[in-house]
Amino acid sequence: MNKVPVSKLPTVGLLFWTIKIVATTLGESVSNFVSMAPLNLGYATGAIIFLAAFGLTLTVQLRASRFRPVVFWSVILTTSIVGTAMSDFMNRTAGLGYAGGAAVLTTLLVLVLVGWRATGQTMDVERIATTKGEILYWTATLVSNTLGTSSGDFLSDGLGIGFRDSALVLGGAMLLILAAHCFSSISGTVLFWAAYVLTRPLGAVAENAVEKPVVQGGLGVGTTVTSGALFAVLAVLVGYQQLTHHERTRTMDPLSRGGGQADRRPEAAPRR
Repeated sequence: MNKVPVSKLPTVGLLFWTIKIVATTLGESVSNFVSMAPLNLGYATGAIIFLAAFGLTLTVQLRASRFRPVVFWSVILTTSIVGTAMSDFMNRTAGLGYAGGAAVLTTLLVLVLVGWRATGQTMDVERIATTKGEILYWTATLVSNTLGTSSGDFLSDGLGIGFRDSALVLGGAMLLILAAHCFSSISGTVLFWAAYVLTRPLGAVAENAVEKPVVQGGLGVGTTVTSGALFAVLAVLVGYQQLTHHERTRTMDPLSRGGGQADRRPEAAPRR
């Protein structure tokens, strides 16, 4: 009997969205810590370092045979860190500006999603069970996390809304998506990707609202304290997911063990 492939991505629910927001917010803070103060290595150097980290975590994820929370969220975190550094380099060092960077990255994300749909691979993340589908998912994630910094900066600085008001606007948009999910017939996949993209600028402006100096509209907490606090929260949440995932795996029948929570979402096509 042919082995049925399983998804290596987590179930989408409250815990997923909570960890996603914390991880992308931490990504903004860590990138600022390295590229700006206190290390001041610069955007280009930061982008190179974090791109290597992303490549390493992605390789481990692609080689995994089942969902592993620590590995999965490590890739999410590194896409957020490298995305922040690349976005800041494009907008500030390369001179595209916040509006220009957001426009370029939005166009790129649309092309990635349209291209993904054209391949025939599922865009339902709970059913992605092929290597090609997973690569498309991580490509869209990297682009959307890079876009998140540009769009967050565009809202808060380019439009002059400020960090806290931008966070309120984006939080309101997330609530509208939730309402649409509960009370409308709009495709769940469409709503997922809308929310998935918005979590990144939400995390960016929320982090800036805490980290940045008071004269810039923040609380003046600084990157060191912000990064440390966010890392602690992320570690607790991922640890909880790892524990509950392990317990669910132990209680499943022997034929399902090894795939964890994702075994209930198989696809018929073999991995390619």
